[in-house]
Amino acid sequence: MTTETDDGPGDTRAADGEALGPELFAERDGVRLCYQALGDPAWPTVLLVGGLGASMDWWPADLCVALSEGGRRVVRYDHRDTGRSTTGVAGEPAYTARDLLEDPLVILDDLDVDRAHLVGLSMGGGIAQEMAVEHPDRVASLTVMSTSPALDRRDDTALPGPAPELSGLWDGSATGPGEAAATEASVRADRLLTGGGHFDEARTRAIARRAVGRSAVPAAAANHAVVASGSPVRGALSEIRVPTLVVHGDRDPLFPGHGARLAAEIPGARLLVLHRTGHQVPPPQTWDRLLPALLAHTV
Repeated sequence: MTTETDDGPGDTRAADGEALGPELFAERDGVRLCYQALGDPAWPTVLLVGGLGASMDWWPADLCVALSEGGRRVVRYDHRDTGRSTTGVAGEPAYTARDLLEDPLVILDDLDVDRAHLVGLSMGGGIAQEMAVEHPDRVASLTVMSTSPALDRRDDTALPGPAPELSGLWDGSATGPGEAAATEASVRADRLLTGGGHFDEARTRAIARRAVGRSAVPAAAANHAVVASGSPVRGALSEIRVPTLVVHGDRDPLFPGHGARLAAEIPGARLLVLHRTGHQVPPPQTWDRLLPALLAHTV
């Protein structure tokens, strides 16, 4: 494990002003994954798994602090090709979706954590579902947000598709050269994904600027959208045995209604619907419901 001091390039003061401590690095097979851990190691560990193209900056520091104040050790990390994790050439991912699935285990091993409470958003929710089937011994509970079934379902009825205005959102065509263009593209995408729900433009722009500034090649984040699948995960939602909480916004334009279908397929899963919320990290206006639910679920 590598630690960088708070007064150097490793100082990670998030966009909302909360310091979450130094950036740490877990390394395996030539790949470095950047992460942060907040809270007492003796507390239950909550591992936050971000969405497609998202560095850990998109898990707001004040949300991490609130979870930690509830007695949780909170860990967030940069996916490959984001933030300060290993980054390659834009448009040429040097890994597969299977590698993205295994990366959380690298973080947990570096922290000497046997089992963690997984909280996955969007693509991260898919990764968390797959981990619950592939590595059930490493998963204490599952929370999936703004996501869709990533495994086989009993119900083969087609799920509703995304809103037309999201077409081409992740193909990189809306991003011009330079950090300013990348920041504005992120803000535009986040605005669209809220589906007309809660949206704080100043907060979003600050996080986007921070995320872009920490990234060696901001355009490489789009590699997640074109990555090869790698060896498939064999399993079904009905095989998930850990306690599961499904969190979904009532205005999600990418996966409309998918949360209810997902909760119905996972044995014993509970569904929490957040009002005026789209496809996004649940905004502060929802935390009065979200935080108690998360803390009760991750004991």
